[in-house]
Amino acid sequence: MLTTKEVAARAVAALEEKKGVDVKVLKIADVSTLADYFVICTGTSNTHINTLCDAVEKAMDEASEQLVSREGHRSGTWVLLDYGSVVVHVFTEETRTFYNLERLWNDAAEIDVADIENK
Repeated sequence: MLTTKEVAARAVAALEEKKGVDVKVLKIADVSTLADYFVICTGTSNTHINTLCDAVEKAMDEASEQLVSREGHRSGTWVLLDYGSVVVHVFTEETRTFYNLERLWNDAAEIDVADIENK
């Protein structure tokens, strides 16, 4: 059984392996009951977004982490992968700018991606 930090780290690693752009991790546990971490990433096209999401799902399947919900896959501009304690958001650049989750959740601590990968 992985810790929530390890789940977030696996998501980050999968996104970075597939060249996700501007990967960020927000620790929201102290400001919300929605999840412990948000992992946010930009994809360069609809195909890239699908590739990034597939990579996260494969990494989580290999770690026996259950996908609770996948939303937005039809729109192609924002996909949300909910793993309970970790929620992965993959956006197009325009949609990420529009929703600006980093500003919306500015009370959350931003975790250095290098730190989370090194646990």
